[in-house]
Amino acid sequence: MIPSIRKLTYHERLQRLQLTTLEGTRVRGDLIEVFKILNGSVDVSYKDYFVVPNTGLRGHEFKLFKNRFNTTIRKNSFSQTVIDHWNNLSYNVVACTSALQFKKNVGYFHDK
Repeated sequence: MIPSIRKLTYHERLQRLQLTTLEGTRVRGDLIEVFKILNGSVDVSYKDYFVVPNTGLRGHEFKLFKNRFNTTIRKNSFSQTVIDHWNNLSYNVVACTSALQFKKNVGYFHDK
């Protein structure tokens, strides 16, 4: 550990070292996987995980539909927890043509 930051809180240390939280890193990784799934970069059908509406929605045309569920197991699954983050991305990010370009544009997520 760096002696000068030993007594700082976790969030203060992250800020001082210009790092993101573990949760922010996980969200970024999940978004990269969603991009790969939707663009056919992995051998998984997006229809198994996501519902893509065919009507116009506000924002970008790559928005995903979030289903309602009665069980917390389904609510907390990968395909449901990542939808809000994905839908909040800008058009310039989701319209990337490659995974590398998406990774550069997606950035990192910081906790509040």
